[in-house]
Amino acid sequence: MLKKLILLCALSVPLAACADDVAPFSGEISTQALLSDYDKFNEQYNAFTPTEQDIALMQKLEGKELIVLFGTWCHDSHREVPKLIKLIDESKVELASIDYVAVGYNKRDDAGIAEAYDLQYTPTFIVKDDGKELVRVIEKPTGTLAEDLTQGL
Repeated sequence: MLKKLILLCALSVPLAACADDVAPFSGEISTQALLSDYDKFNEQYNAFTPTEQDIALMQKLEGKELIVLFGTWCHDSHREVPKLIKLIDESKVELASIDYVAVGYNKRDDAGIAEAYDLQYTPTFIVKDDGKELVRVIEKPTGTLAEDLTQGL
């Protein structure tokens, strides 16, 4: 009887620890919730130090709309989304709006936002002005994230 109880306890601990992996968050999420509820995002946010050049580049996004499509389960999202949050925080750029939309493993969300933007890879950052898409950065930037987000603006 004691062996069964010990085995049951041993098996239940890893299952509880993996609960986030079973059902990734899907839907709109605030940066506060993202950084407080997901350790990998918080760790990357704290580890990233933007350059002065990248902070200055972020000012080109003034008044623009930004849509961030990502997965809480995605390693590229773990790396890039916290960088964006830190760049926005450090630059104090005033965006018209910013929406963080997490998707499931199928790269969809219940509201259909990812599908409306034809999401293929995570993360995807979309810069818009008056509803018109200006810039799309997919998965990982070719330069720095700030350079790619502001390219051509």
